[in-house]
Parts: sequence; C-alpha cells; structure tokens
Amino acid sequence: MTAKEYLSQAYRLDTRINSKIEQVDSLNSLATKCTSTLTGMPKSQSRSTSRMEDVIVKIIDLQQEINHDIDELVDLKKAIVRVIKAVDDTECQTLLEKRYLCFEQWEQISVDLGYSIQHTFRLHDRALKKVVVPKKDESK
Repeated sequence: MTAKEYLSQAYRLDTRINSKIEQVDSLNSLATKCTSTLTGMPKSQSRSTSRMEDVIVKIIDLQQEINHDIDELVDLKKAIVRVIKAVDDTECQTLLEKRYLCFEQWEQISVDLGYSIQHTFRLHDRALKKVVVPKKDESK
C-alpha cells in the first residue's frame, strides 16, 4: 500500500459513514410516511410484521453499522496521526493533516499555507516520500 492510499483510507471511510447517515435519514422519512389502516375486522392469527417495523429494524441495523464505522474511523485517524507525527518536517505534517485528517481541498490548503497550488503539490509529493506506511500488524 502506498503512502497516499494509506492516508486516504480515512476519507473513504468518512464518505461511507456519511452515505449511511443519508440512508438513515431516508429511512426515517419513509417511516414517517408509513400509516396503518384501522378496520373493524378482527386480526388474523398469523401475525405479519408491518412495514413500519421493517423500516425501524433497518434503521437500527444501519445505525449500528454507522457506530461501528465511526469507531473504526476514530482508530484509523489515531493511526494516521501517529504516521504523520513521524514525518520530520512540520510543514509537511501540517499539509498532511489538513488533507488527510481534515479532508480540506487543495485550494484551501494552498491559501492556509500561503503557497501557490503548484508549490503545495510539490510539498505534498515531498511529504508523501517521508511517510512510512506501517505494516498491517503495526497499525493496530
């Protein structure tokens, strides 16, 4: 795994979490649209689950997945922080933190650091060369 791939893991996981949160919002919206029909007819002996219950179960399952992913993201960010702190150049550390922990766009990083976009890219290349990607068992 390259340094860029390793550092980009947090962004991909954060994106997946946000996608799942959007799914929960959509399911919540669907759940509020569910209505039950009341009739004077007696219920049948075989109780089938209602649409509302199915949606609620899906929401709960998805929220558990989100919580698990958030725990994983926190652990991953801690590992990435350790890797970035091992870089011996504070300017490179700042750039890596802004890009891979704060998920800032290149333009914003350039403005914050006071550099042209080209120089920011050169600094990024230099920073990536200084990153030591931990082996699988070292990252945990």
